[in-house]
Amino acid sequence: MNQSTNNILMIRPVNFGYNAQTAESNAFQTKQADQQAVQQKAVAEFDGFVAVLRDNGVNVTVISDTPEPHTPDSIFPNNWVSFHDTGDIILYPMQAQNRRLERREDIIRQLEENFAAKHLVDLSRFEAKNQFLEGTGSMVLDRENKIAYACLSPRTDAEVLQAFCDYTGYKAVTFDAFDEKGKAIYHTNVLMCVGSKFAVICLDSITDLYQKLAVIQSLKSTGKEVIEITFEQMNQFAGNMLEVKNAQGETLIVMSQTAYGSLTDAQRSALSVFGKLVYADIGTIEINGGGSARCMMAEVHLAEV
Repeated sequence: MNQSTNNILMIRPVNFGYNAQTAESNAFQTKQADQQAVQQKAVAEFDGFVAVLRDNGVNVTVISDTPEPHTPDSIFPNNWVSFHDTGDIILYPMQAQNRRLERREDIIRQLEENFAAKHLVDLSRFEAKNQFLEGTGSMVLDRENKIAYACLSPRTDAEVLQAFCDYTGYKAVTFDAFDEKGKAIYHTNVLMCVGSKFAVICLDSITDLYQKLAVIQSLKSTGKEVIEITFEQMNQFAGNMLEVKNAQGETLIVMSQTAYGSLTDAQRSALSVFGKLVYADIGTIEINGGGSARCMMAEVHLAEV
């Protein structure tokens, strides 16, 4: 089982913007005044990001969002679906009503033209009980060691996480995480990233010493070099990276220009040992959506047909 893949699904926005339904739990969102301009800038940033990935040899499947229903966060598909090398496609329960509309069967059917899917596992039934698990936003997966790291929050429920683990054979490493103002962090992939041989993490956000030591122990016991980031760097999406492969099998570490700019020379050097650092300017998407590069990429680990 490989940690990273050369195949990425991305959803091109048609009506991207600030989502009031998610803002309460997402401290990273800020509403900019001209939302029409926001959509135009977001499309340009999206296309630029796709171009950077393709220029670096990544196979990107781009599917456009639809004007109706209105899904302002559709640019972040990793929250509603994940694709596994077992042939499983897993759908997830989403907290915001308008984010549930992002789950589109036609997207899955389009992917099935090029990839072999065996089972569709639908965890969205938990929405009826107000229990949520927002995909690889809620969980940061160590796919090689089958560990799901998760900070519990209104969007990441322990019972749904257990259902995911029971089905996939993953082991959960859970903890509580807070920003510097003491607010619960809404998604795990904001504070940490796990690659094949490294982990980037804001350890300051895990205030319980035993939980922090358990996370460090889990990362180190699986051979990861731990690269620590500060709250300030986390707030600039330095935790929201993703390791991907290109067509030549080289490892790329993908992040936003904001995240890259926040790193010290020492951190960049440490990361560069594990892969080429690749970044794109997605500032408008980050400000209004409260998500960054990793959130925009749904990894397709299904076999190609």
